[in-house]
Amino acid sequence: MRQLLSRSLIQAACATLTVVFLLQIGSAEVMQSDNFKIQSDSLNSGGGFGSSTNYQLEDTVGEVASGGSASDNYNLRAGYQQMQAVYLSLSAVPDVIMAPSLGGLTGGVATGSTAFLVTTDSVAGYTVTISATNSPAMRSGANSIADYVPAGAVPDYIFTTDPTDVHFAYSPEGVDIAVRFQNTGSVCGVPGSDTSDRCFDGLSTTPVEITRRNSSNHPAGATTTVRFAVGLGGSVAVPQGMYQATTTITVLAL
Repeated sequence: MRQLLSRSLIQAACATLTVVFLLQIGSAEVMQSDNFKIQSDSLNSGGGFGSSTNYQLEDTVGEVASGGSASDNYNLRAGYQQMQAVYLSLSAVPDVIMAPSLGGLTGGVATGSTAFLVTTDSVAGYTVTISATNSPAMRSGANSIADYVPAGAVPDYIFTTDPTDVHFAYSPEGVDIAVRFQNTGSVCGVPGSDTSDRCFDGLSTTPVEITRRNSSNHPAGATTTVRFAVGLGGSVAVPQGMYQATTTITVLAL
């Protein structure tokens, strides 16, 4: 017999996003042995590290044509003092309170979203991944709501909830959105446009790339919005409670 719920099923569903900030510095050539690794070298006639009570100085003398330069297609940081400088900034990622509360007799869809800004001067760009702390991600004590499962290998273009479904999904949006979440107007996972409120996937404890840029975006940066949705069919019973999902946003300079 199906359990009938007369009170609100989901009072509030919160997606708490913990931010992990990683910085990876790439190099064109690395010299190494069994015991040492030289990431950057310098052929010069002098220089080194110096310090006083108030200052620290790392300098070289005699490097030829060092410094930064640029053209329409390339950026060059010549000299080992230049090549290590990478700026990567991530704004705060607000938590999400999803609405409306869902009733156990009627079902429905609760939604919410959050956004963050990434800025980098890395000429190789950056990538953003999302992962869930738990599987399933959305929980209330010992109870849980299943992660959304697309019909195929790519996200579903439209978030769909059948009468017997109860599931939790997400969809990223932005100018640098990963190909997996781009669409042609009806199919996701192919290079195309970024249509609002389309291409929904289920969270996983394995990080999934949601944003990628292959060039610098300093100083303006780029905003990524992540939309969340809980779908509850009218013919399924889920214990009443406040359900919460904890996810991790990881930003990595390329």
